[in-house]
Amino acid sequence: MSRADLAFVNGAVYTVDAARSRAQAIAVSDGRISMVGSDDEIRDAVGSETEVVDLAGRMLLPGFQDAHCHPPSGGLDMIQCDLNDFYTEPEYLKIVAEYAERHPERPWIQGGGWYMAAFPGGAPRRAALDAVVPDRPVLLFSRDGHSAWANTRALEAAGISAATPDPPDGRIERDPDGSPAGTLHDGAANLVPAPDPTPEELTEGLRLGQEYLHSLGITAWQDAIVGGFYDTLPTYRRFAETGDLTARVVGALWWDRHRGEEQIEELVELRSTGQVGRFRPTSVKIMQDGIIEGFTAAMIEPYLDADGSPSDRSGPSFVEPAALNRAVTRLDSLGFQCHFHAIGDRAVRESLDAIEAALAANGANDHRHHIAHIQVIHPDDIPRFRRLRTVANGQPLWACYDSQMEELTIPFLGEERTSWQYPFGSLVRSGATLAFGSDWSVSSPNPLEEIHVAVNRRAVPNGLEESGGSRRAFEEVFLPDERLDLETAIAAFTMGSAYVNHLDDVTGSIEVGKLADLTVLDRDLFAHPTDELALAKVDATFVEGRRVFQRDGTS
Repeated sequence: MSRADLAFVNGAVYTVDAARSRAQAIAVSDGRISMVGSDDEIRDAVGSETEVVDLAGRMLLPGFQDAHCHPPSGGLDMIQCDLNDFYTEPEYLKIVAEYAERHPERPWIQGGGWYMAAFPGGAPRRAALDAVVPDRPVLLFSRDGHSAWANTRALEAAGISAATPDPPDGRIERDPDGSPAGTLHDGAANLVPAPDPTPEELTEGLRLGQEYLHSLGITAWQDAIVGGFYDTLPTYRRFAETGDLTARVVGALWWDRHRGEEQIEELVELRSTGQVGRFRPTSVKIMQDGIIEGFTAAMIEPYLDADGSPSDRSGPSFVEPAALNRAVTRLDSLGFQCHFHAIGDRAVRESLDAIEAALAANGANDHRHHIAHIQVIHPDDIPRFRRLRTVANGQPLWACYDSQMEELTIPFLGEERTSWQYPFGSLVRSGATLAFGSDWSVSSPNPLEEIHVAVNRRAVPNGLEESGGSRRAFEEVFLPDERLDLETAIAAFTMGSAYVNHLDDVTGSIEVGKLADLTVLDRDLFAHPTDELALAKVDATFVEGRRVFQRDGTS
């Protein structure tokens, strides 16, 4: 018997194979898993040159895979004005003032990460920013990336005034006299001519992003925007060409909703020229709507007004449904995977309709189209995911009560539609394939926190409760019937996401012949109460048997 290069012994190995089997040890040879079994069964594969990791009861899992995230921009947040770890307006203004003082050379102050529930109506005002940075434009995106907080200088640079109409895919918050108040939703933020990050900044952002994701046990992801806001395709290519890209990445090329099918040939060329090493730009990202908090998510029935009566707003379809059907049919015929952003129930339905049109025209295939976010799904559409072989790509960290849910969502949806939110349990029971992602930097990319919420449907303590956040978020279960068991939640972050990324034949489970993309946790998740899931930590991460992260003080 040939000797292994690496062995993990004395552990709780959860394989996530079809049988959801458990083991004690594995061996790795030439970057692939060569044996799975007990310590006794692995012993013969261990030689004098084998690196042996004593798990000492800790859990070994397949490397997590994030089905929807934005690592270059997440890393970029770390080097810009970063508000992500805070929850109140005074904290934000202090950070902005200090950042501006440290960076007098920057003509614009850019960054983001503010929490919508920190402001009345989810809409911060320009006067507050003017008070701390009066002399330069400031543009700071919200944590979900769908709204921007601008000061007067930034609004002036954009030429936004009381006479500026709302764009078709966005909305300008206004004072009673019609003048811009300081918050720009979705396409309205694109009116501001803020400078793009430099190639060097994007490369540093990707480097920092990859390091951070590896520290959370993540070995692969799908980048949900390659192109569009930031043209990160060259960044990924450079990173892959130099061997610095240690993760496996599928890039979702940006669909420009302001253009038509003429862009498809460009996407074909980008797919052809963009594949390097572990990077494959084989998906296309289509934004079909915005977010509920900004009333830009596309709903079948109108939003409610603050008094509970129906409003005149139901949110725009970013791509007209007939045009969406044509585009998806063509993309499908050319072998692209379609990756939809759909928050509202109408956007979800329109995305499913487009997939159905493509399948009717082109026949069944293995492209594995997926719909991300799926915040509100009409019950009639839940069975369609399985029937249309469409993956439900959820971001479970949002599936709980918090201030944003209680103040900016539930009052405007009403009781019935509130009960349709993040229906992960219903999707699984209907036979749908479920994949999980984080949407980082919109929210934490920590899979253990995401799994915690998917299983408990309660928030992860993260500092918000000390900042005036809702106690209900941490104490009350949000839609108990939509909870998942631990096995299903882990599978969504491993095999489910590997399936979306067309990597399930080589990753996503611990099986002989698969690549040794692995993560070591500090505990066996199944041996602890489910309300302690978020307390678990990643001790080490491996890609093809090579250690890409080791937590300080661990072995």
